[in-house]
Amino acid sequence: MSLKVIGAGLGRTSTMSLKFALEKLLGGPCYHMVELFEHLEEHLPYWEGAARNEAVEWNKVFDGFIAAVDEPVSTRWQSITEYYPDALVILSVRDPDSWWKSANETIFQVKQRPRESMSPARQRWLDMIMTIYDTQYPDGFTDSRAAKASFVAHNERVRQAIPPERLLIWDVSQGWEPICEALGLPVPDEPFPRSNSTAEFKARQPKNI
Repeated sequence: MSLKVIGAGLGRTSTMSLKFALEKLLGGPCYHMVELFEHLEEHLPYWEGAARNEAVEWNKVFDGFIAAVDEPVSTRWQSITEYYPDALVILSVRDPDSWWKSANETIFQVKQRPRESMSPARQRWLDMIMTIYDTQYPDGFTDSRAAKASFVAHNERVRQAIPPERLLIWDVSQGWEPICEALGLPVPDEPFPRSNSTAEFKARQPKNI
């Protein structure tokens, strides 16, 4: 199975909702940070290599998956889109101020947890993510102005690099229609999935990971 869709949008741009939508449309599983945690020992060495900008056999990571979204996928979009040249690239976007508020209350908080509160495998995961963040957020991610500037710059890099005929720039408010049109699929007769709000994210986080 080869990836049909690659998500280049950073975390907290409705990537969980996009995951569920793609699974509905494509009839197969979509890789997300959730799936990385489910395959942590198996997949972490590949992501550690990716964090060091090494070549990765992505087919070994995404075996059995039909799409891939969210971090760390979106932080290594160049390598993955080159590996799967026929896949549609979806850049999920969001107002930078809204994105910062959400990210700062959720995913950025996780990255700042004390290492001693984490299992050894999660400590390796954190090291991998922070290696990526060193270049993803070169001026840091705890300052709103610096983080938002990096967010905007990321989106612009994707826009400049991916040919328009291969790229869908998408906001969750647009729902099914743009995705279905890009994939040549009918629009489902059901509401677009909305999942992983800030409150839901916080409720799902264990104290010790």
